[in-house]
Amino acid sequence: MKKNVMLIIIALTMVFIGACTSTPKVTRVDSDTQVDLSGYWNDTDVRIVCESLINDCLSSPRVAGFEQRTGELPVIIVGSFRNQSDEHIDTSIIQKRMETAILNSGKADFVASSDERLELRDERTEQQSWSSEETAKALANETGADFMLIGSVKTIIDSAGKTATRTYFVYAELIDIESNRKLWIGENSEIKKIIKRPAAKL
Repeated sequence: MKKNVMLIIIALTMVFIGACTSTPKVTRVDSDTQVDLSGYWNDTDVRIVCESLINDCLSSPRVAGFEQRTGELPVIIVGSFRNQSDEHIDTSIIQKRMETAILNSGKADFVASSDERLELRDERTEQQSWSSEETAKALANETGADFMLIGSVKTIIDSAGKTATRTYFVYAELIDIESNRKLWIGENSEIKKIIKRPAAKL
């Protein structure tokens, strides 16, 4: 009896040691590979939504015609993108992806966000005391933005038993800072997922 108990203890110890020393298996995939593990918001959803909204924004007649009317590119600042869904979503990724794509398109200019401006202003203030007169950057010489880009993410969930659907609604708006007029509004509701949970094992 004692021998059997000893063998069981040894076997369990070996299993425990093997579990502790094993390393996770990592598989590299292309960045555009669609991977859905949990059914929640992921990198594929960001790519699909941002590409759609960016194309919609840049092809909008009011945005596309701004340069023709004024002779200058529109200057945009990124405002807040609110997460109003039922899950954790880092909306800063959506903001930065849209900012990068629109700026790289050559159809608009961006200025620093409110958080970024504070850091830049601190640097300029310090330059007045510590940098040479030739290289110190002037105060009160910032470029004012024409428009602010804001948005939100919302979800609608429908469920029955072990099956649920998650539909994401992502909105983006370009607003005239001086007049509060909305120049463009984009909506994307392409992301809809059916999630089937496994039945609990008895």
